[in-house]
Amino acid sequence: MDEYTSTVRVWELSCPRLLDEVGRARRWTRDILHDSPCADDAALIVTELGANAVTHTTGPAFRVTITRTPEAVMLTVTDTGATTTHPRITHPHQDATHGRGLAIVTVLAAALEIHHDGHGHTVTARLPASAPQPAAREAQPC
Repeated sequence: MDEYTSTVRVWELSCPRLLDEVGRARRWTRDILHDSPCADDAALIVTELGANAVTHTTGPAFRVTITRTPEAVMLTVTDTGATTTHPRITHPHQDATHGRGLAIVTVLAAALEIHHDGHGHTVTARLPASAPQPAAREAQPC
């Protein structure tokens, strides 16, 4: 029977491109990962990536995918809209009110991938399935 049991689990949520939907995606992420030590970091990442999808694209929707394996949790946010900008890490002035989202994600995630296909963007963040040691997190550059 073990041959039919997978240790990989995948969930997907489609959301209209509305700011209120970012909160729904965050709560959904916490519900799915309630027993994971990375649930809070995952919820923050989904919030940042979802807000980017709503704010910086023109498409009607965005999609959140959570892939959970014994080793890692992958969080993928895909927008369906065209835009003249692409997700990128910026270093805004200290008084700026925007522009830090992807930088925050890179501090929390073990890896970050950004893809653009001409019809939208896909951003994937990978978190280790186990909680990082506090000293390791403090040593990461901001």
